[in-house]
Amino acid sequence: MNGDNPDRSWDQQLKDAGARVEEEVREFIRYFNDDVVPDIRKNGSEALRAAAQELNRLAQRMDERAGPTPPREGPTPPKDALKP
Repeated sequence: MNGDNPDRSWDQQLKDAGARVEEEVREFIRYFNDDVVPDIRKNGSEALRAAAQELNRLAQRMDERAGPTPPREGPTPPKDALKP
């Protein structure tokens, strides 16, 4: 990943990223249970907006850590499929 030791195997980098994602998810669950759920019970719509913002921040951190995503390779559509 960004700036990582090039000698580390892809498998190890993937395991490390998975561990970081798991910790981020655990943090979010703790946050959700401790801060959001009680607020939902009191102020439903405002608490859901706060949860949505936190989910957005979590997604952004995950995207930043993942780095650029290479384009997906797949079957090439037939040439006439691209015509209007």
